[in-house]
Amino acid sequence: MKQLKDKIRTEGKVLSSQVLKVDSFLNHQIDPVLMVEIGKEFARKFKDENITKVLTIESSGIAPGLMAALELEVPVIFARKRKSLTLVNDLLTAEVHSFTKNETNEISVSNQFLQKEDKVLIIDDFLANGQAALGLVNIVKAAGAEIAGVGIVIEKSFQDGGRLLREQGFRIESLARIVSLEDGITFLDEVEASQT
Repeated sequence: MKQLKDKIRTEGKVLSSQVLKVDSFLNHQIDPVLMVEIGKEFARKFKDENITKVLTIESSGIAPGLMAALELEVPVIFARKRKSLTLVNDLLTAEVHSFTKNETNEISVSNQFLQKEDKVLIIDDFLANGQAALGLVNIVKAAGAEIAGVGIVIEKSFQDGGRLLREQGFRIESLARIVSLEDGITFLDEVEASQT
């Protein structure tokens, strides 16, 4: 997605060979115009999947998840990382380790919002080691629902998450795939284009 890649190039900050900071438009301050386009792109990619729910994780997945759900005209559910007084019974849970925060959280979704009849699109902002996506996959499986695919805003293809999910047979649609942060930001499609 050219608009997203342009934004990553102009506003993304490479903090190390493993960490890309995009908090000026994606996961702290949010560019709403870009989010609308991201939602449209996910909806276009998954339009024939008969999706009934979008599932994401708080908090950075909510904006792209909401925009995708708006375009698909279905509800969006977000897995909570923190316990709530109102979210205590009949929970679907999974453990998720965050690479950037170096912490493990139990994420939760009320089972009243995910049913075995649902066809679920999982959306998240980043795919690195795949822990958040795998946690969401486990929640959908626990509900007995079907996974239509996983939509990722930015995939760090040099980490294992994408490979792990693809090896399990999941359809992964990443809007920007980064192969290296070593000498600036290198996108996968640019590497592939230079090889043809």
